[in-house]
Amino acid sequence: MLKRSTIPNAITVARIIMAPAVFVLLYVPTFTARFVAWILFLVAAFSDLIDGHLARKHGWISDFGKLVDPLADKLLLVCTLVPIYLLSAGPDPRNQLPFLGTFPLWIVLVIFGREALITAIRAFAARRGIVIPAGRAGKQKAVFQNILVGTAIFWLALKCAAVDYNWHGEFWRFWQLFHGWVFLTSLGLALVLTVYSLIVYLIAWRRLALELHR
Repeated sequence: MLKRSTIPNAITVARIIMAPAVFVLLYVPTFTARFVAWILFLVAAFSDLIDGHLARKHGWISDFGKLVDPLADKLLLVCTLVPIYLLSAGPDPRNQLPFLGTFPLWIVLVIFGREALITAIRAFAARRGIVIPAGRAGKQKAVFQNILVGTAIFWLALKCAAVDYNWHGEFWRFWQLFHGWVFLTSLGLALVLTVYSLIVYLIAWRRLALELHR
């Protein structure tokens, strides 16, 4: 029977399982498949908030959770952002993103570059006994990245329905404009917070490193 203290870890494992499922479903060009991918992504994204809240509130923090939870977050990001970029770069009109068409490669590189650099710094610091906790900027970055990804996945689902059912009319034109601005706003905020959180993390690392050598 599952112990209460292991609930956060169980949620993390479930998130790891859901990430590849989202990846596969995104490559099925139907509204149903991509809508299910969107639902799974939302469940995975919100579960990250839930397991963290439970772990902090009840003291159910474990070494497994400290190690696997960040990996689960990165896996979910890879399993969503990579197919979004690759699909949008193809010729299928159902995969074109609002306003941009193709998801910019340089933004993908900035997001993943930030994650790779932080992971490397965290591993380097851990070997020297330095632990840099996730800050508010990093958490805000994750929230807006999830909004960005969720908005993009829902758009891809709607585009399939629009092409298959030949959607036209004022409401669909309004929704494309509205959805497009939500997508661009979340993209801009996610990008700014990605860079800002990296700067904050580097400053924190430098401060702790200097204190260690005093």
